Amino acid sequence: MSGRMLMKGNEALAEAAIQAGCKYFFGYPITPQNEIPEYMSKKLPEIGGVYLQAESEVAAVNMVFGGAGTGERVMTSSSSPGISLMSEGISYLAGAELPCVLMNIVRGGPGLGGILPAQSDYFQATRGGGHGDYRLLVLAPSTLQEGVDLTMEAFGLAEKYHNPVMILGDGFMGQMMEAVEFPAPLPESSDKKAWAVGYTKERGKRAIIKSLYLDPEQLEAHNAKLQAKYRAMEQNEVRYESYQMEDAEIVLAAYGTTARIARSAIMNLRDQGIKVGMLRPISLFPFPYAPFENLPSSVRQVLVVEMSCGQLIDDVKIGVGRSVPISFHGRVGGMCPTVEEIEAKIHAVLGK
Repeated sequence: MSGRMLMKGNEALAEAAIQAGCKYFFGYPITPQNEIPEYMSKKLPEIGGVYLQAESEVAAVNMVFGGAGTGERVMTSSSSPGISLMSEGISYLAGAELPCVLMNIVRGGPGLGGILPAQSDYFQATRGGGHGDYRLLVLAPSTLQEGVDLTMEAFGLAEKYHNPVMILGDGFMGQMMEAVEFPAPLPESSDKKAWAVGYTKERGKRAIIKSLYLDPEQLEAHNAKLQAKYRAMEQNEVRYESYQMEDAEIVLAAYGTTARIARSAIMNLRDQGIKVGMLRPISLFPFPYAPFENLPSSVRQVLVVEMSCGQLIDDVKIGVGRSVPISFHGRVGGMCPTVEEIEAKIHAVLGK
């Protein structure tokens, strides 16, 4: 696809996956991400791919496991409680070192919660909803164009690290419309014949894909290998945006849709003579601790803004430590922070 076009968020993310070479999608419907499987069901058969609606999220993630084991580019998408149901399978994917892409278009919780947007799956995405010491590489776009770019990049990162990569969006992003442009398609994976099933003749031996190690020494060694991979991600894949930080006295920490709202508040506050900046994490794991550890000397306060009761704030606290005070503003249940609320919170912090 060439040129800029106006697309709905979920459909743009789905098309980005197709442009990245994804030909196999396994999923189950759940609001507010349903346009992703709907789009895939129409487009994948047109290019010789497969769309399969599983009988549940549990079945879908295990189909992803099977598809990923062939070395082909596969993905699934869901929202919050659906990702919870997939958590066991996601742990298996990480343990077996299988590349794939997962999309979570977050809605409110806990439990069934509601169908409106939220950011309350931060812990689940970055700390692991399943069992064991595993990590996902988690990317959180703030615009649809960034969502397209990160989705296409996610497939390459999954293959680079032999690890699931999650695109963490929210219901606002899934339902909004913006103009997007698609980068050049990704080249085909170059190493799948070395490890994937189905290439016994080329490789001269069978591929055994597993996450089960009954020998404790082997399991410990496997975990050490995984941890080394996660440390490599921390060295190479940290992403963040620094906005108006040069002279900032107040720093907003926000990601995804909330960061867009925070940016508008910053522009208004700057017009009032209040020096506000923003650090926006793009990779949630690995988290960009360094810019929070090395805030400009002008900074007097950090304000974390989220569509949750406070999850991003834990990583911000790790980065900032005790160097400056940290405050919080969050909305939940499908409500989102407004520009006016953020401005009022800044005025309150400053005692104005």
